Amino acid sequence: MRILVVEDERLLCDGIAEDLRLEKYTVDCCYDGPAACERLFVEPYDLVVLDLNLPGMDGLELLRHIRTEQPELRVLILSARSQLSDKVAGLDLGADDYLTKPFALEELEARVRTLLRREFRQRESLVQVGALTLNTVTREVSGRGEPLPLTPREFAILEHLMLHRGCWISQEELMEHIWEADANPFSNAVRMHISSLRKKLRKRLGHDPIQTKVGRGYRLAGEETA
Repeated sequence: MRILVVEDERLLCDGIAEDLRLEKYTVDCCYDGPAACERLFVEPYDLVVLDLNLPGMDGLELLRHIRTEQPELRVLILSARSQLSDKVAGLDLGADDYLTKPFALEELEARVRTLLRREFRQRESLVQVGALTLNTVTREVSGRGEPLPLTPREFAILEHLMLHRGCWISQEELMEHIWEADANPFSNAVRMHISSLRKKLRKRLGHDPIQTKVGRGYRLAGEETA
């Protein structure tokens, strides 16, 4: 899952991003409205954490753009504007949630989980492929019933493959959905993390469920077709 944090207080923005990365999300930061607007329309995101007092473009104006161009994109407003009228304005413009400052990171994490859980409203919170089970709520994965410790990047790759099980996923798509916007698209980062993930899966499952096809990318297969 990929999140964009839009907040002009750099220390706060970077702190939120780091906290969410520890929760195994891919996170980008923007510190003003115009930069966020530009990035939102060239990069795919699952959620935007949006401050309202932004230089260059007010957060509510940015929200209007989002709802016009990407009506399904989830938006969590994070603002010091605590008046009821501000909350009503934000929610009426299409925000999915509104959290006032100051706030506890634990509450922010819970609200992010709740909003992203809507991705699975037509599915169970437990995604299973073969002997692998991924909990979209606790952000944990197990193999053959035992916890499978993964790095945040390994988890994100496996999550993407499990959510798109049976589909070929290109290296470019993994870079687009899992790496930050400033990542080098010509690096071998995807192959390195896939290799590390495969070793852990092979050790836990006794086989490698990740299939590779030249020109197509990667696909996760169940045990019966691995």
